Amino acid sequence: MTLGGYANNIAWVDLSAGETEYKPVPEDLALKYIGGRGLGVKFVFDNGPEVDPLSPDNILCFMNGPLTGSEANMSGRMAVVTKSPLTGTVTDSHHGGWSAARLRWAGFDGLVFKGKAEKPVYAFINDGKVELLDASEVWGMGVHDTVKYFQDKYGEKDLTVIAIGPAGEKLVKFACWINEDDRASGRGGTGCVGGSKNLKAVVVKSKKKITKAENRDEWKKAHTRGLKAIMAEENITSPKKGGLSVYGTNVLMNITSSIGALPTKNSMLTSYGDDAELISGEWVKENILVNDPTCHACPVACKKEVEITEGPWKGLHMESVEYEPSWSVGANLGNNDAATVAKMIDVANDYGFDAIEIGHPIGIWMEASEKGYTKDEGTLEWGDIFGMVKAAEMVGNREGFGDIMAEGANATAEYFGHPELAMTVKGQGIPAYDPRGLQGMGIGYATSNRGACHLRAYTPAAELGVMPFNSLKVDPLEWENKGELVKVFQDVHAFSDSMDLCKFSAFAMGADEYAEQYSAMVGVPFTADDVLKVGERIYNLERHYNNLAGLGEDSDQLPKRFTEEASTMPGSLDRVCELDKMLHEYYEVRGWDHGVVPEAKLQELEII
Repeated sequence: MTLGGYANNIAWVDLSAGETEYKPVPEDLALKYIGGRGLGVKFVFDNGPEVDPLSPDNILCFMNGPLTGSEANMSGRMAVVTKSPLTGTVTDSHHGGWSAARLRWAGFDGLVFKGKAEKPVYAFINDGKVELLDASEVWGMGVHDTVKYFQDKYGEKDLTVIAIGPAGEKLVKFACWINEDDRASGRGGTGCVGGSKNLKAVVVKSKKKITKAENRDEWKKAHTRGLKAIMAEENITSPKKGGLSVYGTNVLMNITSSIGALPTKNSMLTSYGDDAELISGEWVKENILVNDPTCHACPVACKKEVEITEGPWKGLHMESVEYEPSWSVGANLGNNDAATVAKMIDVANDYGFDAIEIGHPIGIWMEASEKGYTKDEGTLEWGDIFGMVKAAEMVGNREGFGDIMAEGANATAEYFGHPELAMTVKGQGIPAYDPRGLQGMGIGYATSNRGACHLRAYTPAAELGVMPFNSLKVDPLEWENKGELVKVFQDVHAFSDSMDLCKFSAFAMGADEYAEQYSAMVGVPFTADDVLKVGERIYNLERHYNNLAGLGEDSDQLPKRFTEEASTMPGSLDRVCELDKMLHEYYEVRGWDHGVVPEAKLQELEII
């Protein structure tokens, strides 16, 4: 391989046979799909779209990009890619910390697992080799005890542990992978796939060995330009000055609530009123914040570590009270107690399930209780802090009604006989933005290739005015041109996810900066137009996979609550999401036929 930036080594691990084959990265695929999300999706596509997500035939990929482990700012991300048991789509979910860098320093661009181990195993990665070892002693442990076990065994220094908890072992459909810093590849049920394979953990031991750029002179220029943008006081990434750095992602809680775009009580409302302040980043900073940890090569330090010093959760020390989970187990459940928000996130991290998704089945139970739809499982009231913690634990253990909730929001709503209570797209629950108050999120959710997601196309960057250097601001209540806006975001994010850079880099950098860094690292000419073209190719490959997996025409829909029930709250009063109008515009700019990628588009993008 002639490209710089890559280790040129992917481990293909057959769990059934207990064997590993080491293969180089095909240069043609690296140029077309980069790495991270893009290359992982290509591997999943080639494995076949009709595979059962929980069968041994499904593959589970842990992928790096060509910037991983380098000096590139905000490059501490790892993509976990597979076919989702929650949505039936291809899915990729990313986590931060040092997992990705250490995997690269250990000599790998990726790990691809297939098959099913006869008994629980973990993969130990060190010095370019993969060993499959007995995990019987940690099977049944929570993530936190699992991490401690391996730290005691191998030493905490230079060690990364990426593990599933009881939720993954018990095949909770939204189980996830969590690392030693409580950073999660949260969405899509990737941990459930790990559990189905009897794979408990991926443990990486490696010393720091910075990845060097192919063109060092150009790299210095590109790196300096990118860092200058991140540090600029006009941008929310500015260390110790910008809102993202000072308050973390939860800086958004008050903002979205004030404009009528914070889904509250299972999206029956679009604002949490004065209660939003009590679970906001500002409140956290003033009352329970104890540390601002960060990830590999990141000066922003958006993570917020907290300690609870009073009340029923006294003594809890955890990371991190993020916006999306804080909404899911906060406003979404009528819970204004920040300590309980922290407790719920910690429970999710230890059991190993998606802290965004967990609020959906619990919220459905609460709404069903209010409306008299419940059965033998009893009722659960809005804001019941002890009841919601118990409910989360029931899900992690698949205990009682938790066994139904563990199947996801759709299954929970169907159990009550009211599928309309599920605020999902393609089976995955929405995150913390109500599309009646942020129209771009509506078309973004509907057309996301992994189910409801804010990170496929983060339109709030433009709708809330936090684009780099205030370069773009659009009306959050206007639907026109949102289809085109979403396409651009989707394509750019598909590329950055493949490098693999933190999504928050897009608050400071754009396609030009991405192109410069990629070009200098790998040593090939690359432009902003190339960024968009590669991103478009990746997005269309994902959509083509989903089409072949059975998601055909008219699969890009939203819950009717968003399109038919108008907001009753200030900021978005009387608004519904204008999805149909935006979809028409979106399909036109995408060149799709009602959500299906035509053969001509696949040929144009060199997918077939």
